[in-house]
Amino acid sequence: MGERGVEDLSAALRAANMRAASRAASALVDAGRADDALDVLARHAADSSAALELLVETLDSSGVVHRFAGSMLLDRDAIDDVAQDALISIVGSIGSYRRGSRFTSWVHPIVRRRVADHLRRQRDTSTIDENLLPAARMSSLIATRVTVRQALADLPELYRIPVTLRDIEGMSYAEIAAHLERSVGTVKSQVSRGRALIAGTLRELDGAEVDP
Repeated sequence: MGERGVEDLSAALRAANMRAASRAASALVDAGRADDALDVLARHAADSSAALELLVETLDSSGVVHRFAGSMLLDRDAIDDVAQDALISIVGSIGSYRRGSRFTSWVHPIVRRRVADHLRRQRDTSTIDENLLPAARMSSLIATRVTVRQALADLPELYRIPVTLRDIEGMSYAEIAAHLERSVGTVKSQVSRGRALIAGTLRELDGAEVDP
């Protein structure tokens, strides 16, 4: 797949045909061109909630953030936690991405900062409040803020139910997986994506970028 795939994705996004955009993005990822798909999606994500949702799905499913985190960490759970924090930071600050630059080059330092946060906590020398970390902060906001509850209600059901069970009902990932008959890994991914999409909604409502 050459430039035609990029053109197909761009055309679908301009036409707001998200089904075609999703197919084009998946085809690019399958062809080993995830970076190209992400570049196109990122150019539209700051101005389109649908493009932002597809960016989140593609970024997560392509494994880009997990690979970046995995190059600096060994523990699987730590990689998952860092990837979730990074995804929320990426979405919350998407407006600061400069079109024309490689999206993954912009993403990498964000992941590196989240890895540094994690390592400082592990050394017990960090002054970072656990509640100020992206995923923990988002979980707290979902449980307490009315505007965030509305953003949660507007999520696609695929993400809304796992996030509600995790952040409102306080269920563990294993309990949610059993309840929804999904794997724990799938639940973690859906909660992560859902929280990231809520971060994007908050960015639009507050009119301010999140510190990545």
